[in-house]
Amino acid sequence: MSDLKDLTAQWLAFRDAREWAQFHNPKDLALGLSIEAAELNELFLWKHPDEADREKVKEELADVFGFAILMAHHYGFDIREIVEEKLQKNAAKYPVDKAKGSNKKYTEL
Repeated sequence: MSDLKDLTAQWLAFRDAREWAQFHNPKDLALGLSIEAAELNELFLWKHPDEADREKVKEELADVFGFAILMAHHYGFDIREIVEEKLQKNAAKYPVDKAKGSNKKYTEL
């Protein structure tokens, strides 16, 4: 079993043991993901990036991944496939010869 499939199975087992699937519709998963991402952001607020507590960053990042995994499962998305597709789209929008060293949006390159 792939690492991503194993992680998905673990998250589903965790969710199902608590009978939480009833709460995990796409809207609430998206909101949960956003809230966890905001909690991750909060760890950096008003600090130098190196001052963020690494253990808390790790926990919040895991929560973000958890919600993303559950949402991908809900829609039947293959995580590896959708990430690789997005990388290909980004590579086309941000070719190395134009984007290297630049933080400009693709429409400004």
